Amino acid sequence: MNEQLFKQLTQAKQASRHMMTMNTQSKNQALIKIAQALKDHVLEIINENQKDIEHAKASGMSDAMVDRLLLNEDRIVAMADDVLKLVSLDDPVGDIIREIKRPNGLLIKQVRVPIGIFGIIYESRPNVTVDIACLCIKSGNVCVLKGGKEAMHSNRILTKLMREAIKETLPVDCVQLIDYGGREMVDELIHAYGYVDVVVPRGGAGLIQHVVQNATVPVIETGAGNCHLYIDKEADLKKAIDITVNAKIQRPSVCNAIETILVHQDIAGTYLPLLYEAFHERVDIRGDSKVQKIIPCQLATLTDYATEYDDYIVAVKIVDSLQEAIEHIYQYSTKHSEAIITENQDTAHMFLNSIDSACVYHNASTRFSDGGQFGFGAELGISTQKLHARGPLGLFEMTSYQYKIYGQGQVRE
Repeated sequence: MNEQLFKQLTQAKQASRHMMTMNTQSKNQALIKIAQALKDHVLEIINENQKDIEHAKASGMSDAMVDRLLLNEDRIVAMADDVLKLVSLDDPVGDIIREIKRPNGLLIKQVRVPIGIFGIIYESRPNVTVDIACLCIKSGNVCVLKGGKEAMHSNRILTKLMREAIKETLPVDCVQLIDYGGREMVDELIHAYGYVDVVVPRGGAGLIQHVVQNATVPVIETGAGNCHLYIDKEADLKKAIDITVNAKIQRPSVCNAIETILVHQDIAGTYLPLLYEAFHERVDIRGDSKVQKIIPCQLATLTDYATEYDDYIVAVKIVDSLQEAIEHIYQYSTKHSEAIITENQDTAHMFLNSIDSACVYHNASTRFSDGGQFGFGAELGISTQKLHARGPLGLFEMTSYQYKIYGQGQVRE
């Protein structure tokens, strides 16, 4: 193992033992100090972030991806406010899940405890650095962060400010940043069995699959978002267009933005012209041959339907039934978020119960697949697997449990 990484992981293990015993008040005080530090050092953060922005533009990064990197005053203040929201949330550690009283007098309590050490591998968005560190603090965990090189300066200043803010309240090594090395450090981290309890990759499909396929440390798979919006034949057109625009355009670079729109053939003739008008000169539409007969667009390929664009691009397909829409989603979805727009409650019920994705919506934008929007505070990511947690990973999803057994001298016969 890399010598520097070994030192950090050893420090993280020691910090984890201390974090297990930290009370809610201490953790909340640390969060308040972090929020204040962010607000007190806005200009310093912006200056470091601009170094990343300038390098990203010089490297030819798309506007949508540059936007993911950007930290301005409003976003920094919003980050700080999100940290403060965690203070008001219940501390999951110590929560009694269930209590069992045995005939022999034993009292068994199933109690939430921190998982331990999270290894987080992520790309671009530097706000993730703060979100994850603060979620780990509130849930009594330790984070070892491996951000992408494109956000190196931003991640360094944010980590420095957080560590300085908590040094008198919590073990400072509960927040660790790996700001050296490249892919080889990712591989070292995902093989650090015995030092890291769980790895969470956040980023593109390539990164996520590399971690899932190669890690010896347990993995929570998150992030890949080939999300679908199905416009049913009984959709309200105003709802349909409003939700479509929000789900694609509000922030196309995030994993809960839609990438494919499926349109029932009975409504295609009225919906698609409205879609074209709403997306004209804003979104690149790629449609099948049936779509091309209604609106001008580039011909979609099978690759288009399988792609998470993270950009102002959308694939469109006309389907002849709800079942065809469901089958298409099963073929191409990453099991993140899917939505149906319809006024028929039976159709909506069938869709919601037939789709095997973490989040399924009726008459609402997929952009709500977010820990903050669900009332969880910030989130670790959106889990697209079924174990150990699914959907937005909030504080409770960042805990495990143990059994605490209380006796009065009982022995087993």
